[in-house]
Amino acid sequence: MEETNKKLHYVVFTLLVLVSVSGMAVHPLLEMQTRPAAQPSELAAGPTPDQAATIFPNDTVTPETNTFTAIATSSATTSGPDIDISLSPYIEVVDSCGPYYQGNCVNMRSRPGTEYPILARLRKGVVLKVADVTEIEGKQWYSVFVDDVLQHPERVISDWYVSADTVQIFYDDGDHALQSGAGEKNQKHILVDVSNEMLYAYDGDVLFMQEPISTGLDKTPTPIGTFKIFKKTPSRYMQGPVEGVSDQYYDLPGVPWNLYFSKDGAVIHGAYWHDHFGHPWSHGCVNLPPEKAKKLYEWATVGTEVKVQE
Repeated sequence: MEETNKKLHYVVFTLLVLVSVSGMAVHPLLEMQTRPAAQPSELAAGPTPDQAATIFPNDTVTPETNTFTAIATSSATTSGPDIDISLSPYIEVVDSCGPYYQGNCVNMRSRPGTEYPILARLRKGVVLKVADVTEIEGKQWYSVFVDDVLQHPERVISDWYVSADTVQIFYDDGDHALQSGAGEKNQKHILVDVSNEMLYAYDGDVLFMQEPISTGLDKTPTPIGTFKIFKKTPSRYMQGPVEGVSDQYYDLPGVPWNLYFSKDGAVIHGAYWHDHFGHPWSHGCVNLPPEKAKKLYEWATVGTEVKVQE
C-alpha cells in the first residue's frame, strides 16, 4: 500500500509538472535552461554582512499544516514521458545575492505566495531538493524537502516554498553511498594541501582541477590522512553548534555538492556564505566556490581517494 501511494504521489507530481492545459500555464520541470530573471516581488535586499550564515526565523511565523503531499523519496517510483525514474528534482539558485547578501536575494517563504512571511534569503549557489510542486494563481512554487536528520530540528518552524521563477530546475540521482567492501576502481584522486590551501584533482597523472580552498580553522582543523569518498549528495542542510566539533551557531540550508570523506564529518563542498578561498575558514570541511564544487562533484565518484596533507 505504501508503495502504491508513493507511485500515486509521483504521478500527480509529474502531471503538475508536465501538463499545460486548460489555462494552467505550468512550466515543465524538465526545462534545463536558466529560469527567467526573478520578479521584483520575489527579490529582496539582504541584511548586513554580519548576519551572513543564518536562516532568519520570523517572529510572526507559526507552524503550519502542509496542505501538499510531499514526495520525499530519493528517486521516482513511476514512469512518465521523457523522465528517468532514477532521478529526483532539485533547484539551484543561480541569480541571487552574494555571500554577504550584497544585491537582491531570492526569498524562501512559509507558504506558496508572496504575501506569506520570508523565512530565509537564499544566496547564489544554494541547492535544494524539491518535495512537491504546486500552482497558485498561475504561478508555480516548489515545496522544499528538508533533511530527515538535523542537528537542530527545532529551527524548522514552517514548510519551505520557493517561486519557480527565481531558480533553475535540474535532475540528479541523489545520494550515493559506498557499499561495505566495495569501491569504484578508477585512477582519480584528490589532494588537499592544507599548508597552501589548495586542492588538486587528478585522473591518473592528468591534472583535472587546481583550485584555492578553505580548510579548517585552528580549533576545528581538517583531518589529515588518506581517505575515500564514501558518500556524495547534491544538497545538505548544515547546522551548528555541533557537539564535540564546534560551539558556533550557523544555519545553512542547501549546502551544495557534498563529497564525504571522513567518518568524523569532513566534507568537500561548495560554500556560498564566504569568499575567503585560499585561507582557513571552515569547521573542518574543505570549502570550494559553488561552481567549482559542482564541477568536482560531477567528476568524482564514490570510492575516489582523498589525501589531506599538511
